[in-house]
Amino acid sequence: MLLHDLLARRASSDGSGPFLTCYVGGSSGGLPARTELSARSFANWVAKTSNLLVDEAGLVPGDRVELRLAADHPGHWMTLIWTMAAWQAGLTVTDDAGDVIVAGPSPTGTPGVPAYACSLHPLGLGLKDLPDGWTDFSGTALAQPDDWFGEGPDSPAATAWEVGDDARTFAELTAVEPSPARVLVVDPQDAWTAVRACLAAPLLGGGSSVVAAAVDETALAAIAADEKVDA
Repeated sequence: MLLHDLLARRASSDGSGPFLTCYVGGSSGGLPARTELSARSFANWVAKTSNLLVDEAGLVPGDRVELRLAADHPGHWMTLIWTMAAWQAGLTVTDDAGDVIVAGPSPTGTPGVPAYACSLHPLGLGLKDLPDGWTDFSGTALAQPDDWFGEGPDSPAATAWEVGDDARTFAELTAVEPSPARVLVVDPQDAWTAVRACLAAPLLGGGSSVVAAAVDETALAAIAADEKVDA
């Protein structure tokens, strides 16, 4: 089974259980913002985003998603939602030119393809007053259907990931050590590290992940205790 198939199975069999919890450090010593997504809620966001990519942006299997968001926010839940949504729709995630562009809350440039800006708000609130050519992700995605009935990749051998010098097929995404544990992932340094620890390993092994970004040591210790992480 490919990763999006495993997500669908997880959402069906253990939908209310924790899957992805994200903490982002507060400004000026404030408390970290927390976002928790069960397998079912994560899958729901993924379905809506896949529908956005296909029905609004007009992408088809084999097209490319330029995920700029992953460069600066590799472990953010919105980055991981977009990654899985692209794969569910049979698309390639890339850091190079794509058929759609996904950026953070302060996008620059005038895109020549459909382009979406992500607020990174812990509750998924949307953005206003975006530059010409950019669309708010949250508001657009929330208007999409809750279920996904579209096509997946044309073949397990199709390219799913093409970031830097790292290229992987859909089948190769599952060549990761499964994790049955609840794992704490601190400041993932690159997109593949985040994808491996927060998507592939827990989907393959039945585990879950807690991502902490820009969180100080005191808060990190409290997070580890409160979330009952195993490692």
